[in-house]
Amino acid sequence: MSDDLNNRGEPDRSRIALGEEHEVRYWTGRFGISEEKLRSAVKEAGNSAEAVERWIAKHQ
Repeated sequence: MSDDLNNRGEPDRSRIALGEEHEVRYWTGRFGISEEKLRSAVKEAGNSAEAVERWIAKHQ
């Protein structure tokens, strides 16, 4: 996802950028988890959305 919210280009949904508040909101909603759990998942699995999704599936 682009850091420039005015840039209406296609967002990058393959990576999770925890430093971007709008991305944290998107991913917590997308996965139905808390911000704390999202941060734990990224810390353990890396910032790949696919890897995080697998991590969440194993830890629920």
